Amino acid sequence: MVSDHRIIGRRLLLNVAGVTLLSAATACGSSPSERGPSAGDGPAAKAVNVPSPALAPLPSTAPPSAAPSSGAPQPAVPPVGTAPPAAAARRNAAAPLFSLASDDKLVALTIDDGPDPVYTPAVLSILQRYGVRATFFLVGENAVNRSALVREIARQGHHLANHTWSHPDLRGLSEAKVRDELERTSDLLHAATGKPATWFRAPGGDWSDVALRVSNELGMRPMGWSVDPVDWARPGTSRITTRVLDAIRPGSIVLNHDGGGDRSQTIAALKTYLPVLIDEGYRFTAPA
Repeated sequence: MVSDHRIIGRRLLLNVAGVTLLSAATACGSSPSERGPSAGDGPAAKAVNVPSPALAPLPSTAPPSAAPSSGAPQPAVPPVGTAPPAAAARRNAAAPLFSLASDDKLVALTIDDGPDPVYTPAVLSILQRYGVRATFFLVGENAVNRSALVREIARQGHHLANHTWSHPDLRGLSEAKVRDELERTSDLLHAATGKPATWFRAPGGDWSDVALRVSNELGMRPMGWSVDPVDWARPGTSRITTRVLDAIRPGSIVLNHDGGGDRSQTIAALKTYLPVLIDEGYRFTAPA
């Protein structure tokens, strides 16, 4: 007869073996709820829920450039060969205007070297007769004692502009002298009319880098011309008239003079060519 201790030992070994087999079956196979019943299955065992291991995320197939940004705004990159906006603005502000951007018959009449006590009133009378607005480029030393005439030009709707103080060749002057020529004239025009000068013209059209830069710093744009009848040389009324009528185009800027000497030929030429141009459909403006 087998002793009680040996029987108890065998029972313990059988229990341990049964538990081991059950654990192995659970680990290797799917749970009963996932498998259909088979002919060899005994009573249904209690299902054991084993959590599935977490799957690692698949690596992204997007190229590096498609990766989401941090949300910070990216600086705009100007096209290759394009100047920065500030530099372009400075460059454009310093470039003289030689014609208007106009496809129709819009032109500008400019009058230089005044004011003159005789010829400027005569020019104003003609412009008023034909309803023409012009830009008067005034010389400071000619305007300083004629503030009433300066105000009358502005009162009639014409634009006042800076033609330096003493009409020198700016190319031979230092920066300090150029600034004095322009600043004194601008101050005088502002005091007479309450409006700042916005246009500047170099005497003789002799521009210099210094003059262009200083005028820009003083808030003025440089204006040249595209039609020059050389009326200052007094070539004769008919020649002044013919030169204007032959050369004028849409967008032209015409140069005439009311100061610096005898301007009777210019007065006569204005009386002749203005009505002709108006009949041809030309309109006149004073650029602001």
